[in-house]
Amino acid sequence: MARSGDSNEVVARWEGGWRATVQAGPFSFAVDEPEEVGGTFTGPMPTEYFLGSLASCYALALAWSARKRGIELPDLEVSAVGEYDGPRFKQIRLTVNTSLPVEQLEPLLAPASRVCYVSNTLAHAPEIDVRQADVCA
Repeated sequence: MARSGDSNEVVARWEGGWRATVQAGPFSFAVDEPEEVGGTFTGPMPTEYFLGSLASCYALALAWSARKRGIELPDLEVSAVGEYDGPRFKQIRLTVNTSLPVEQLEPLLAPASRVCYVSNTLAHAPEIDVRQADVCA
């Protein structure tokens, strides 16, 4: 787990139109928009990655919470649905789907929320500092 003061970086390279490729460590992935809005639909939209990062982070945190208590979650799925309000989501709903009985799942939710980096970032929005990179002449 990261500590305060650590950082993480990904780089998005615009490829024209509504398409970009993101480099995250040794991994790269396409980002695009649907054809009906001018994209080429060769990758998920940025908001889908955003929702995916929230759903996957919470799923991993929930699995961690279960493992710490000796509980198996063989069929865990977490979905994230964002409700648009102009150029942002006004609400995001996470839904946990598992065959684990609710009385066993319920005590795992709060600990998972405490360790999920993405939901914690959303709950306590960081300052976004946009700046131009230094240009060497």
